[in-house]
Amino acid sequence: MTGDRGAATVLSAVLSMALLVLLWFAMQLGAATIARHRAEGAADLAALAAAAHAPQGQQLACERANRVASGMRVAVTECRLDGWDARVAVQADLPDFVLGGQKASARARAGPTGG
Repeated sequence: MTGDRGAATVLSAVLSMALLVLLWFAMQLGAATIARHRAEGAADLAALAAAAHAPQGQQLACERANRVASGMRVAVTECRLDGWDARVAVQADLPDFVLGGQKASARARAGPTGG
């Protein structure tokens, strides 16, 4: 077997690197997706908390929304009452290993039904 010259070793090294790159990309995508889902859930719950306290005024309603959001490790970027409807926007930090330095954000609205 004098004609081999390490071709299988080079091929396995290249395939291993390709697999590592694919796994790294999947980790980035998964972490961003989880952060987005966390932001969406926190926005929903914060909007519900604000809507539940809407009769007491915007300040108390938004304080409740902030309390719920901070408990879920997200920051409220906007909170306002539009009549009895609460509108909340939040941002969640991505894990440190995710490149790009952006944040996951979400918006939610909660209030009484129209009927």
